[in-house]
Amino acid sequence: MRRRESRSSSLTASALGSILKLMLKYSEEASPLDAVFQALADPTRRGIVERLTEGPASVSQLAEPLAMSLPAVMQHLQVLESCGLVRTEKVGRVRTCRVEPRTLRNAEQWIAARRTAWERRLDRLDEVLAEQRSTDENTN
Repeated sequence: MRRRESRSSSLTASALGSILKLMLKYSEEASPLDAVFQALADPTRRGIVERLTEGPASVSQLAEPLAMSLPAVMQHLQVLESCGLVRTEKVGRVRTCRVEPRTLRNAEQWIAARRTAWERRLDRLDEVLAEQRSTDENTN
């Protein structure tokens, strides 16, 4: 049997663009919280959100430090805008982006609720283990 030649593992720009378009399509179908976490799963988008927490910025300012084309940055911004993390406004020829604090707060509240529940569980586990250690010491 002949072995197939393996393709290069690097993705082309057009393949990445196709993947991002599919991600946009499916992110529109996700719950609002799912869409936020899906958007934040990408390091570029997290960087954009982090930059915008310092204050509003134009698309050009956001794109400047990134090693990608302006259309690619616009696609990332589209994902962030569609889930509500970023709001954009066009005045003249300049599109300015701002972070949407309410959406970030919703994600933070969801995480905080999970953290609280796990801390309670771990505290209870600590109590049970301490009781068990005490019982073991008394029987020895």
